[in-house]
Amino acid sequence: MTLQRCLFQASKQYSSRHILKANIRQSFCELRYKYSSNPDKKFSDRHEWVLVEKDIGTVGISKYAQESLGDVVFAQLPDPGMTLKAGDECGALESVKAASEIYSPVSGTVTEKNKEVEKKPGLINSSCYDKGWLFKLKLSKPEQLHDLMNEEQYETFLKTDVEKDHT
Repeated sequence: MTLQRCLFQASKQYSSRHILKANIRQSFCELRYKYSSNPDKKFSDRHEWVLVEKDIGTVGISKYAQESLGDVVFAQLPDPGMTLKAGDECGALESVKAASEIYSPVSGTVTEKNKEVEKKPGLINSSCYDKGWLFKLKLSKPEQLHDLMNEEQYETFLKTDVEKDHT
């Protein structure tokens, strides 16, 4: 009977440790995947990003931009039907620290704006690459995507931009 209890306790401890470790690893992997950026995302030098699926581009601001702005308290987004050219000013974000214009990284016609962001601008701070997107547009010149930076190029751009500020 004593041997049975010892074996039962040992197996219970063994299984709880290994099952727990497996769950921790799985959760870490899920979190890492959730917070990883999409490799197809393109960035402008004004810190907007665009992710294209078929011919519709979803536009938002980068993590760097939202961190620089601070807590966003107001978002003015372009209305559906508005035609934009790459580089056009199309909206504004206001935060407790500053105000910033939104520029379209590519040309196209706005098909949708994120009404949730207009109601809750803080979504930009909490989820700038997911729930905090700003607007969607039907691309009129998809070749303009080649003029934008991929994530690696954007990271390099940020480093050189910061170095310029400190020299």
